[in-house]
Amino acid sequence: MRTPTLRRFLHSSRMLRGHENPLGLPQTQGLPQKGSIPRFQRGLPQKRPINGVSHIVAVSSAKGGVGKSTIAANLSLALARLGLRAGILDTDIFGPSIPTLFDLTSHTPHLSPQNQLIPLTNYGVKTMSIGYLTPDESAPVVWRGPMLLKAIQQLLHEVDWAGAGGLDILVLDLPPGTGDIQLSIAQQVPVDGAVIVSTPHVLAVKDAVKGVGMFEKVGVPVLGLVRNMGVFKCPCCGGETEVFGGNDKVDQMCQEKGIQLLGDVPLHPNIGEDGSRGKPTVAAEPESERAKVFMEVARKVAAKVGLRV
Repeated sequence: MRTPTLRRFLHSSRMLRGHENPLGLPQTQGLPQKGSIPRFQRGLPQKRPINGVSHIVAVSSAKGGVGKSTIAANLSLALARLGLRAGILDTDIFGPSIPTLFDLTSHTPHLSPQNQLIPLTNYGVKTMSIGYLTPDESAPVVWRGPMLLKAIQQLLHEVDWAGAGGLDILVLDLPPGTGDIQLSIAQQVPVDGAVIVSTPHVLAVKDAVKGVGMFEKVGVPVLGLVRNMGVFKCPCCGGETEVFGGNDKVDQMCQEKGIQLLGDVPLHPNIGEDGSRGKPTVAAEPESERAKVFMEVARKVAAKVGLRV
């Protein structure tokens, strides 16, 4: 018998929804749901691993609009090309991007016999996003804090990543900022490290510093920084332009904070176009110079969390 999809549960089963079950996952009668999580309690939550996931890396920007989701998607694809079992979890509840980037906007996850979400796979990467569960792309998610944080708990612990051997590494695409979701994730699961994404623009760099500080406070190692859209190379004359100002601001910040510059992703129209049509650069143009930058970043990230590639 075909397993049920979740979309109808999310929008038609009012009895199952609320602060304790915002995703509307059906409960197995007479048995506790596998991977279920306790009600909110006073004090810090107990940190526990995600079933079936060996390593977790968070991709963060603190500033919106710097290409974080595109970097996260290409990083997961590059890790998969290196031979690792890779996945990506979209934790941006209000602005999910992974369904579009992986060309999965018209797909809905099914439920396992244990009523866990089964990830959707494309280009060899397992994916999960709240965007798969909304009735259409334009439908907003209008939730207050308790439902928001409970939804994050469910996405972390009620997804069947363990199927087909589990994952070597799970990439978390964090929302912009340094707020509740970032703090909740850092407190709930053992994150091996964070990758910061920033453009060279002074405002983006200032927020990147805040992002580094947040991870330091919650005890998550910063693996390094990816500088995005640093240089535009003219296809006609070959001249290079630093569109967002000099790259020295990022270099200085990395030096002051003692973090590694993992890679320089250029400002290139194909990177945006590849993502818009649902096939990120590492999958669409694997032999391009742009894809090679992502591959090198992936090698460094894998090495920093102890994975051999």
